[in-house]
Amino acid sequence: MSKQKKSVEIVETVKSKGRPVVENSARQMRLAARAARVAAGGEVKRGRPAVQTSARQAKLAAQAARIAAGEVIRRGRPKVEKVVTEVAAEA
Repeated sequence: MSKQKKSVEIVETVKSKGRPVVENSARQMRLAARAARVAAGGEVKRGRPAVQTSARQAKLAAQAARIAAGEVIRRGRPKVEKVVTEVAAEA
C-alpha cells in the first residue's frame, strides 16, 4: 500500500440567481451614467424637488434656526394636565 496522500481539488460552479441583466437596456445605461456622474464628483438628485417658497420649507427653516440657537425642541402634542372636579353627592 502506498502512503501518499491524494489531493482532491473541488471546483464549484456559481450560478447567478434571478432575472438576467440586459447590459444595453435603457435602465442599465441610466445607471451607468449615474455611476459615472458620482465617480466624477457630480451631484445625483433623488426624489421630488422641494419648492423653497412653500410654507413647509419656511417652517423647517424656522425650526432649524431654533435648533441652531440652542433651543430645546419637543416633538409631538404638548401634554395637558387633567383637571378633576369633585361633584358633591346630594343626600
